Amino acid sequence: MSGIELINRAVFHKNNIAIISGKKSYSYSDLLKSSNSIAYHLLNRKRDLKGSRVAFLVAPSYDYVATLWGIWQAGAVAVPLGISHPQTELEYAISDSDVEFLISDQQNLYKILTIAGTNKIKYSTTDRLISSEQPPQSYKLPDIDSLSNAMILYTSGSTGKPKGVVITHANIEAQVTTLVEAWGWTDKDHILNTLPLHHVHGIINAMTCAFWSGAKCEIHPKFDPNSVWKRLTTGNLSLFMAVPTTYKSLINEWENKSLNEQSLMSLGASKLRLMVSGSDALLATTMNRWEEITGHTLLER
Repeated sequence: MSGIELINRAVFHKNNIAIISGKKSYSYSDLLKSSNSIAYHLLNRKRDLKGSRVAFLVAPSYDYVATLWGIWQAGAVAVPLGISHPQTELEYAISDSDVEFLISDQQNLYKILTIAGTNKIKYSTTDRLISSEQPPQSYKLPDIDSLSNAMILYTSGSTGKPKGVVITHANIEAQVTTLVEAWGWTDKDHILNTLPLHHVHGIINAMTCAFWSGAKCEIHPKFDPNSVWKRLTTGNLSLFMAVPTTYKSLINEWENKSLNEQSLMSLGASKLRLMVSGSDALLATTMNRWEEITGHTLLER
Protein backbone atom coordinates (compact mmCIF):
# COMPACT_ATOMS: atom_id res chain seq x y z
CA MET A 1 0.00 0.00 0.00
CA SER A 2 1.14 3.56 -0.69
CA GLY A 3 1.64 6.18 1.99
CA ILE A 4 -0.71 8.38 -0.06
CA GLU A 5 -4.29 7.78 1.07
CA LEU A 6 -5.69 8.80 -2.32
CA ILE A 7 -3.75 5.94 -3.96
CA ASN A 8 -4.79 3.49 -1.24
CA ARG A 9 -8.45 4.32 -1.77
CA ALA A 10 -8.13 3.71 -5.52
CA VAL A 11 -7.28 0.07 -4.79
CA PHE A 12 -10.73 -0.43 -3.24
CA HIS A 13 -12.40 1.09 -6.31
CA LYS A 14 -10.20 -0.72 -8.82
CA ASN A 15 -13.10 -2.02 -10.95
CA ASN A 16 -14.87 1.35 -11.15
CA ILE A 17 -14.40 3.65 -14.13
CA ALA A 18 -12.08 6.44 -13.01
CA ILE A 19 -11.58 8.49 -16.16
CA ILE A 20 -13.34 9.06 -19.45
CA SER A 21 -10.96 10.75 -21.87
CA GLY A 22 -10.76 10.83 -25.64
CA LYS A 23 -13.89 8.65 -25.91
CA LYS A 24 -12.16 5.91 -23.89
CA SER A 25 -12.90 4.72 -20.36
CA TYR A 26 -10.18 3.80 -17.87
CA SER A 27 -10.65 1.99 -14.58
CA TYR A 28 -8.92 2.75 -11.30
CA SER A 29 -6.96 -0.43 -11.91
CA ASP A 30 -5.72 0.99 -15.25
CA LEU A 31 -4.74 4.22 -13.52
CA LEU A 32 -2.80 2.42 -10.81
CA LYS A 33 -0.98 0.29 -13.37
CA SER A 34 0.02 3.29 -15.52
CA SER A 35 1.08 5.45 -12.57
CA ASN A 36 3.11 2.57 -11.12
CA SER A 37 5.01 2.29 -14.41
CA ILE A 38 5.72 6.01 -14.43
CA ALA A 39 6.92 5.96 -10.81
CA TYR A 40 9.17 2.95 -11.45
CA HIS A 41 10.74 4.64 -14.47
CA LEU A 42 11.24 7.97 -12.67
CA LEU A 43 12.89 6.25 -9.71
CA ASN A 44 15.43 4.59 -12.04
CA ARG A 45 16.76 2.27 -9.32
CA LYS A 46 16.56 4.91 -6.59
CA ARG A 47 14.54 4.08 -3.51
CA ASP A 48 12.86 7.48 -3.22
CA LEU A 49 13.07 10.77 -5.16
CA LYS A 50 12.82 12.59 -1.81
CA GLY A 51 11.07 15.73 -2.98
CA SER A 52 12.80 16.18 -6.34
CA ARG A 53 10.73 18.47 -8.55
CA VAL A 54 9.22 16.95 -11.68
CA ALA A 55 7.44 19.35 -14.03
CA PHE A 56 4.96 18.10 -16.60
CA LEU A 57 3.32 19.68 -19.62
CA VAL A 58 0.44 17.36 -20.47
CA ALA A 59 -2.98 18.20 -21.90
CA PRO A 60 -5.96 17.34 -19.64
CA SER A 61 -6.40 13.61 -20.21
CA TYR A 62 -5.90 10.15 -18.74
CA ASP A 63 -2.15 10.59 -19.31
CA TYR A 64 -2.20 13.76 -17.19
CA VAL A 65 -3.63 11.93 -14.17
CA ALA A 66 -1.34 8.91 -14.58
CA THR A 67 1.65 11.26 -14.73
CA LEU A 68 0.59 13.19 -11.63
CA TRP A 69 0.03 10.01 -9.62
CA GLY A 70 3.29 8.51 -10.89
CA ILE A 71 5.27 11.55 -9.75
CA TRP A 72 3.66 11.35 -6.31
CA GLN A 73 4.30 7.61 -5.96
CA ALA A 74 7.98 8.13 -6.75
CA GLY A 75 8.26 10.54 -3.83
CA ALA A 76 8.69 13.61 -6.08
CA VAL A 77 6.96 16.98 -6.11
CA ALA A 78 4.72 17.59 -9.12
CA VAL A 79 4.89 20.94 -10.94
CA PRO A 80 1.94 21.08 -13.38
CA LEU A 81 2.60 23.49 -16.24
CA GLY A 82 -0.15 25.36 -18.10
CA ILE A 83 -0.41 24.14 -21.69
CA SER A 84 -1.60 27.59 -22.82
CA HIS A 85 1.28 29.44 -21.14
CA PRO A 86 3.91 31.20 -23.27
CA GLN A 87 7.43 29.83 -23.41
CA THR A 88 8.79 32.50 -21.06
CA GLU A 89 6.30 31.51 -18.34
CA LEU A 90 7.15 27.82 -18.71
CA GLU A 91 10.86 28.61 -18.47
CA TYR A 92 10.27 30.75 -15.38
CA ALA A 93 8.30 28.05 -13.51
CA ILE A 94 10.82 25.35 -14.41
CA SER A 95 13.76 27.49 -13.28
CA ASP A 96 12.06 28.89 -10.18
CA SER A 97 11.03 25.47 -8.86
CA ASP A 98 14.45 23.95 -9.62
CA VAL A 99 13.01 21.15 -11.75
CA GLU A 100 15.13 18.02 -12.12
CA PHE A 101 12.99 16.12 -14.64
CA LEU A 102 10.52 17.15 -17.37
CA ILE A 103 7.60 15.17 -18.78
CA SER A 104 5.49 16.09 -21.79
CA ASP A 105 2.92 14.54 -24.06
CA GLN A 106 3.79 14.34 -27.76
CA GLN A 107 1.74 17.40 -28.76
CA ASN A 108 3.62 19.67 -26.34
CA LEU A 109 7.05 18.08 -26.57
CA TYR A 110 8.48 20.87 -28.76
CA LYS A 111 7.80 23.37 -25.95
CA ILE A 112 10.12 21.63 -23.48
CA LEU A 113 12.92 20.39 -25.76
CA THR A 114 14.76 23.70 -25.85
CA ILE A 115 14.30 24.24 -22.11
CA ALA A 116 15.54 20.74 -21.33
CA GLY A 117 18.55 21.12 -23.62
CA THR A 118 19.56 24.59 -22.42
CA ASN A 119 19.26 23.67 -18.74
CA LYS A 120 20.50 20.08 -19.09
CA ILE A 121 17.31 18.65 -17.60
CA LYS A 122 16.36 15.04 -18.26
CA TYR A 123 13.00 14.57 -19.96
CA SER A 124 10.64 11.92 -21.25
CA THR A 125 7.20 11.60 -22.83
CA THR A 126 4.01 10.22 -21.31
CA ASP A 127 3.61 7.47 -23.90
CA ARG A 128 7.11 6.20 -23.22
CA LEU A 129 6.67 6.30 -19.45
CA ILE A 130 3.24 4.65 -19.44
CA SER A 131 4.38 1.86 -21.75
CA SER A 132 7.56 1.22 -19.76
CA GLU A 133 7.88 -2.01 -17.82
CA GLN A 134 5.85 -2.64 -14.69
CA PRO A 135 7.71 -2.91 -11.39
CA PRO A 136 8.41 -6.53 -10.43
CA GLN A 137 6.00 -7.90 -7.83
CA SER A 138 8.73 -7.85 -5.19
CA TYR A 139 9.43 -4.15 -5.80
CA LYS A 140 8.11 -1.69 -3.23
CA LEU A 141 7.45 1.92 -4.14
CA PRO A 142 8.49 4.42 -1.45
CA ASP A 143 6.21 5.01 1.52
CA ILE A 144 5.24 8.69 1.27
CA ASP A 145 4.81 10.78 4.42
CA SER A 146 1.57 12.78 4.30
CA LEU A 147 3.49 15.87 5.47
CA SER A 148 5.85 15.72 2.50
CA ASN A 149 5.43 18.16 -0.38
CA ALA A 150 3.13 17.06 -3.19
CA MET A 151 2.82 19.96 -5.64
CA ILE A 152 4.02 23.41 -6.52
CA LEU A 153 1.26 25.46 -8.17
CA TYR A 154 1.93 28.90 -9.59
CA THR A 155 -0.27 31.92 -8.95
CA SER A 156 -1.61 33.97 -11.86
CA GLY A 157 1.00 36.69 -11.27
CA SER A 158 -1.50 39.55 -11.44
CA THR A 159 0.52 41.71 -9.01
CA GLY A 160 4.01 40.59 -10.01
CA LYS A 161 5.76 37.44 -11.15
CA PRO A 162 3.84 34.19 -10.49
CA LYS A 163 4.70 32.69 -7.11
CA GLY A 164 5.13 28.99 -6.48
CA VAL A 165 2.79 27.74 -3.75
CA VAL A 166 3.93 24.51 -2.08
CA ILE A 167 1.14 22.07 -1.18
CA THR A 168 1.64 18.92 0.92
CA HIS A 169 -0.22 15.62 0.63
CA ALA A 170 -1.84 16.46 3.98
CA ASN A 171 -3.05 19.80 2.54
CA ILE A 172 -4.66 17.97 -0.37
CA GLU A 173 -6.27 15.36 1.85
CA ALA A 174 -7.67 18.03 4.20
CA GLN A 175 -9.25 19.99 1.35
CA VAL A 176 -10.60 16.91 -0.43
CA THR A 177 -12.15 15.28 2.64
CA THR A 178 -13.83 18.57 3.58
CA LEU A 179 -15.30 19.06 0.11
CA VAL A 180 -16.34 15.42 -0.29
CA GLU A 181 -18.35 15.69 2.92
CA ALA A 182 -19.76 19.14 2.16
CA TRP A 183 -20.77 18.31 -1.40
CA GLY A 184 -21.95 14.75 -0.77
CA TRP A 185 -19.62 12.97 -3.19
CA THR A 186 -20.16 9.20 -3.69
CA ASP A 187 -18.78 6.55 -6.02
CA LYS A 188 -21.94 6.94 -8.12
CA ASP A 189 -21.04 10.50 -9.14
CA HIS A 190 -19.94 11.50 -12.63
CA ILE A 191 -18.33 14.91 -13.13
CA LEU A 192 -17.49 16.68 -16.37
CA ASN A 193 -14.17 18.53 -15.96
CA THR A 194 -13.25 21.18 -18.54
CA LEU A 195 -11.17 23.27 -16.12
CA PRO A 196 -7.45 23.87 -16.76
CA LEU A 197 -5.27 21.51 -14.76
CA HIS A 198 -2.63 23.84 -13.35
CA HIS A 199 -4.87 25.34 -10.64
CA VAL A 200 -6.52 23.93 -7.49
CA HIS A 201 -10.04 24.31 -8.92
CA GLY A 202 -9.54 21.71 -11.64
CA ILE A 203 -6.94 19.47 -10.00
CA ILE A 204 -8.32 19.23 -6.46
CA ASN A 205 -11.93 20.46 -6.21
CA ALA A 206 -13.18 18.73 -9.34
CA MET A 207 -10.79 15.91 -10.21
CA THR A 208 -9.27 14.67 -6.96
CA CYS A 209 -12.58 14.80 -5.09
CA ALA A 210 -13.94 12.42 -7.73
CA PHE A 211 -10.99 10.03 -7.38
CA TRP A 212 -11.14 10.09 -3.57
CA SER A 213 -14.78 8.99 -3.83
CA GLY A 214 -14.29 6.31 -6.50
CA ALA A 215 -16.40 8.37 -8.91
CA LYS A 216 -16.06 9.02 -12.66
CA CYS A 217 -14.20 12.08 -13.95
CA GLU A 218 -14.84 12.86 -17.59
CA ILE A 219 -12.03 15.07 -18.86
CA HIS A 220 -12.31 17.34 -21.88
CA PRO A 221 -8.99 18.78 -23.10
CA LYS A 222 -10.45 22.29 -23.31
CA PHE A 223 -13.71 24.13 -22.80
CA ASP A 224 -16.07 24.30 -25.76
CA PRO A 225 -19.63 25.52 -25.06
CA ASN A 226 -21.25 23.36 -27.72
CA SER A 227 -19.61 20.10 -26.59
CA VAL A 228 -20.31 20.91 -22.93
CA TRP A 229 -24.00 21.46 -23.66
CA LYS A 230 -24.12 18.15 -25.56
CA ARG A 231 -22.85 16.38 -22.45
CA LEU A 232 -25.12 18.30 -20.08
CA THR A 233 -28.09 17.47 -22.31
CA THR A 234 -27.56 13.70 -21.98
CA GLY A 235 -28.62 13.87 -18.34
CA ASN A 236 -26.10 11.23 -17.13
CA LEU A 237 -23.77 13.67 -15.35
CA SER A 238 -24.19 14.54 -11.68
CA LEU A 239 -21.69 17.39 -11.14
CA PHE A 240 -20.24 20.30 -13.09
CA MET A 241 -17.82 22.97 -11.88
CA ALA A 242 -16.65 26.01 -13.79
CA VAL A 243 -15.59 29.65 -13.62
CA PRO A 244 -18.08 32.53 -14.13
CA THR A 245 -16.94 33.23 -17.70
CA THR A 246 -17.72 29.60 -18.59
CA TYR A 247 -21.30 29.94 -17.37
CA LYS A 248 -21.67 33.19 -19.31
CA SER A 249 -20.44 31.44 -22.46
CA LEU A 250 -22.86 28.55 -21.89
CA ILE A 251 -25.74 31.01 -21.48
CA ASN A 252 -24.83 32.68 -24.78
CA GLU A 253 -24.71 29.28 -26.50
CA TRP A 254 -28.14 28.34 -25.10
CA GLU A 255 -29.68 31.64 -26.19
CA ASN A 256 -28.57 31.02 -29.79
CA LYS A 257 -30.44 27.69 -30.02
CA SER A 258 -33.98 26.98 -31.17
CA LEU A 259 -36.79 26.72 -28.61
CA ASN A 260 -36.86 22.93 -28.96
CA GLU A 261 -33.09 22.66 -28.46
CA GLN A 262 -33.24 25.01 -25.48
CA SER A 263 -35.91 22.85 -23.88
CA LEU A 264 -33.80 19.69 -24.26
CA MET A 265 -30.67 21.42 -23.00
CA SER A 266 -32.43 22.82 -19.94
CA LEU A 267 -34.01 19.47 -19.12
CA GLY A 268 -30.66 17.65 -19.32
CA ALA A 269 -28.83 20.19 -17.18
CA SER A 270 -31.60 20.19 -14.58
CA LYS A 271 -30.84 16.52 -13.80
CA LEU A 272 -27.38 17.26 -12.36
CA ARG A 273 -27.35 17.31 -8.56
CA LEU A 274 -24.73 20.06 -8.11
CA MET A 275 -23.22 22.91 -10.12
CA VAL A 276 -20.43 25.04 -8.68
CA SER A 277 -18.90 28.38 -9.71
CA GLY A 278 -15.52 29.42 -8.37
CA SER A 279 -12.13 31.12 -8.88
CA ASP A 280 -13.73 34.51 -9.54
CA ALA A 281 -16.73 36.58 -8.47
CA LEU A 282 -20.02 35.46 -10.03
CA LEU A 283 -22.23 38.29 -11.28
CA ALA A 284 -25.79 38.19 -9.98
CA THR A 285 -27.09 38.53 -13.56
CA THR A 286 -25.19 35.39 -14.61
CA MET A 287 -26.32 33.45 -11.54
CA ASN A 288 -29.97 34.42 -12.01
CA ARG A 289 -29.99 33.68 -15.73
CA TRP A 290 -28.40 30.27 -15.17
CA GLU A 291 -31.11 29.46 -12.63
CA GLU A 292 -33.80 30.48 -15.13
CA ILE A 293 -32.29 28.22 -17.79
CA THR A 294 -31.43 25.12 -15.71
CA GLY A 295 -33.25 25.43 -12.38
CA HIS A 296 -29.85 25.35 -10.62
CA THR A 297 -28.81 27.92 -8.04
CA LEU A 298 -25.06 27.87 -8.56
CA LEU A 299 -23.03 27.14 -5.45
CA GLU A 300 -20.51 29.97 -5.39
CA ARG A 301 -17.40 29.00 -3.46
